[in-house]
Amino acid sequence: MVEGLEVALTDLQSSWNNVQHHTDEISSSRLLVRRGQAFNITLYFRNRAFQPGLDNIIFVTETGPLPDLSKGTRAVFSLEGHPGSSPWIASLQTIGANSLEVSLCAPPMAAVGRYLLKVHIKSLQGPVTAYKLGEFILLFNPWCPEDAVYLESEPQRQEYVMNDYGFIYQGNKNWIRPCPWNYGQFEENIIDICLELLDKSLNFQIDPATDCALRGSPVYISRVVSAMINSNDDNGVLNGNWGENYSDGTNPTEWMGSVAILKQWHATGCQPVRYGQCWVFAAVTCTVMRCLGIPTRVITNFNSGHDTDGNLIIDEYYDNTGRILENKKKDSVWNFHVWNECWMARNDLPPGFGGWQVLDATPQETSNGLYCCGPASVRAIKEGEVDLNYDTAFAFSMVNADCMAWLVFGGKEQKLHQDTSTVGNFISTKSIQSDERDDITENYKYREGSLQERQVFLKALQKLKAGRSPGSLRTESQPRSVPLSDSPRSLATPSLQPSDVVQVSLKFQLLDSPDMGQDIRFVLLALNMSPQFKDLRVNLSAQSLLHDGSPLLPFWQDTAFITLSPEEAKTYPCKITYSQYSQYLSTDKLIRISALGEEKNSPEKILVKKIITLAYPSIVINVLGAAIVNQPLSIQVVFSNPLSEQVEDCVLTVEGSGLFRRQQRVLIGVLKPHHRASLTLETIPFKSGQRQIQANLRSNKFKDIKGYTNVYIGL
Repeated sequence: MVEGLEVALTDLQSSWNNVQHHTDEISSSRLLVRRGQAFNITLYFRNRAFQPGLDNIIFVTETGPLPDLSKGTRAVFSLEGHPGSSPWIASLQTIGANSLEVSLCAPPMAAVGRYLLKVHIKSLQGPVTAYKLGEFILLFNPWCPEDAVYLESEPQRQEYVMNDYGFIYQGNKNWIRPCPWNYGQFEENIIDICLELLDKSLNFQIDPATDCALRGSPVYISRVVSAMINSNDDNGVLNGNWGENYSDGTNPTEWMGSVAILKQWHATGCQPVRYGQCWVFAAVTCTVMRCLGIPTRVITNFNSGHDTDGNLIIDEYYDNTGRILENKKKDSVWNFHVWNECWMARNDLPPGFGGWQVLDATPQETSNGLYCCGPASVRAIKEGEVDLNYDTAFAFSMVNADCMAWLVFGGKEQKLHQDTSTVGNFISTKSIQSDERDDITENYKYREGSLQERQVFLKALQKLKAGRSPGSLRTESQPRSVPLSDSPRSLATPSLQPSDVVQVSLKFQLLDSPDMGQDIRFVLLALNMSPQFKDLRVNLSAQSLLHDGSPLLPFWQDTAFITLSPEEAKTYPCKITYSQYSQYLSTDKLIRISALGEEKNSPEKILVKKIITLAYPSIVINVLGAAIVNQPLSIQVVFSNPLSEQVEDCVLTVEGSGLFRRQQRVLIGVLKPHHRASLTLETIPFKSGQRQIQANLRSNKFKDIKGYTNVYIGL
């Protein structure tokens, strides 16, 4: 009688498999594989060799707390293989004296997550024996043509899945600056935190069996992650804060990587981390999605619309000094807004709407009752197909809403102008395998002022109206292509049409680069394009803005009286001193200057505005000597106090995936006015290839002086 086959040992071949599956950066000791791609394991037997025909080996995989064959969270498949019985495949590779190498393959639509692998061995005369072989993690596979996240280009896969650092574009449309970010999706424990994040979602809490079964869909995973990065409905990762008080947490501008945020969330028992704003939500989303295997990039939209009532009109209110007023409707134009694009097929939509999808984890509006947004097809946004899932109308308004400016005076509202091109400028993302910026505005909208762009806007408006009750859309949103006869536009408004009758224009021009700690010098340019003399009274003001467009009280005002001869141009010089703006500045470093001009004996008014972002000098990082894996490396960090006053409580933070296992924090203390200092850090790089070091300096006067350098680490 032949005795039953006994398994003594299993080799999951983690190191070799992980290299083949592009997961070796995560671990070499744990098995992490991608769906739709085979991986090999070896079974070692205690008592004899495997005998085909005599021994029947059946594999079982299970995921989630309630594995179920009918839901696809449990699979049973034989080494002999009965076609059609299971989408999982096992095939024999080699038979040794007391071993058996087997190739296993998950179907390309399998649920991602943590799996248990078991085996049942049935010999002819012996009993059925069962063994637990081990655990593995299954991820999405952008290398597999049958996977919904398949991305054909290898350079794109390297950038949008494998690259663990990047840039998030901030500033304003006239001054775009890259902010370095450490995504760190392959750092220690990050994959476990990402899976924990899925398990903390409301969907899992309510119905874990169904939630796990749906984890094969990148559309479903996207919505879960979008909701879980913010904490509005659940114990999500980040608390949002758009105010000015961050004393019980971290100022959003101080963060420079996702790893510290995710590890803090995990270490505190999944208590939301304080605080995030849009770029932090998007950066952490990028880390989680890339870790799970979904190609993802971070997108910045300058002058981003937040249209709360869905009429594609954003109303802005001004008083007669040109000061912007708090918006009673809560419509706003954000100086910039950051979201994600994730690459996936959209089998739930008509053909042609797959590819890049907008995903926005910043809690702005609810979607099906939860604070999440997307995935919304970028192509659907461009074509005005705002009725397609998910949240396409809201995403459309972020890049395509019109702005209406109103003068509030004596209890009345006077329409100043309607601007069709302010919203949605310089939509930006990091280039593939380069540190340059890519402008992808044309992916979202046809050229401003073109017939196609106008047609798409009207199509979107009609679809929105069709989905609402009659009368809920205000009539101002209709005549987009008709100039408003009672509201001359200023030349500073880029949407000036030839048909507009403009007799006098106003425009701001900066004389110097606006550096923090320095006076801001600028001029108001006034141009008379008519054959008559013009007497102008111009009220000027400056006020700080928060990142979401919310205005603070004005801190500078001036009045100019300008007389213009026919076709004459004049400049009016202005200066805002550091002492005038320093105590009024928010950490967003935004100043909005505005001018409201009125002509003598005329009801017509001209509004011009400009947003200034104050700049800091960058931290300089020098790598001293050659960078080699597992060899000591010295890194010099040079920083300075840009202000003409002493700053205190200075802390320098340095991080970089593959170079530092955790954030390095150095207490600097006091920095004297304009003092320049340097220090040298020692580290031992533990990963090879192209890496980035990020640094941030904060004090009691500033929070986000940043710097970065790229470094290649050799083997």
